[in-house]
Amino acid sequence: MRIIIVEDELHNYRLLRGMVEKLRPEWEIVEWFESVNSTVAWLNTNPAPDLIFMDIQLTDGISFSIFDRVKVESMVIFTTAYDEYALRAFQVNSVDYLLKPIKESKLQQAIEKLENIFLNTEKEHSEAPDYHQILEAITKGEKKYRKRFLVSGVTSYFKLDVDDIAWFITENRVTTAYTFDGKAHIIDLTIEKLEEQIDPELFFRTNRSTIVNVNAIRKFENHFGGKLILRLIHPFDEPITISRLKAGEFKEWVGK
Repeated sequence: MRIIIVEDELHNYRLLRGMVEKLRPEWEIVEWFESVNSTVAWLNTNPAPDLIFMDIQLTDGISFSIFDRVKVESMVIFTTAYDEYALRAFQVNSVDYLLKPIKESKLQQAIEKLENIFLNTEKEHSEAPDYHQILEAITKGEKKYRKRFLVSGVTSYFKLDVDDIAWFITENRVTTAYTFDGKAHIIDLTIEKLEEQIDPELFFRTNRSTIVNVNAIRKFENHFGGKLILRLIHPFDEPITISRLKAGEFKEWVGK
């Protein structure tokens, strides 16, 4: 792996470099840059590295402007001090990030994610993240929702669009997404994290273990104790119970 580090604070650069060298001593740290201009100049005249660690706020501007000036073909892990709300933009766009101060355990997770997913995905089947959308979400404080998942098949990885998912269920700590054609796909997220990242106009968390797409609902019926029984469209025959406490909220959501 050939990598560059884009970071305008010397102590943060030294900290990150030291952790990378400890965790992956076989990796080559090719260059270190402190600004947008120096990063663009180098990327324009050198082969693309495999990975870039990139701070967001640099001495001469926001690092997202790099993508306006040069085609970035490398994988990118952002380092940032933005709060958790803004970081949802990164999660939605399948971009990894490290929150400052960087912890070695988080760096290890990010590295393993790249090695196990992104670096093993065929480039022709992968999509570049929309960096401008990420910047817009951060600067405007808008809440962006996930549009797709990267899921693993038997021998490769592929894109699963959120709109194609009828419902999610968690069993034994494993979350499964069922598409409208009845196919099952393992999603590497807890039901709680999943609920944060998908559009509440389209999906509703019916109970502790299930989330349903409004377009997958066939009908629902009153049940004892003020509960509801939800019936999904074919091929999903298993009824889903909605608690009394959520019944009113569910009816209001369906009727929007």
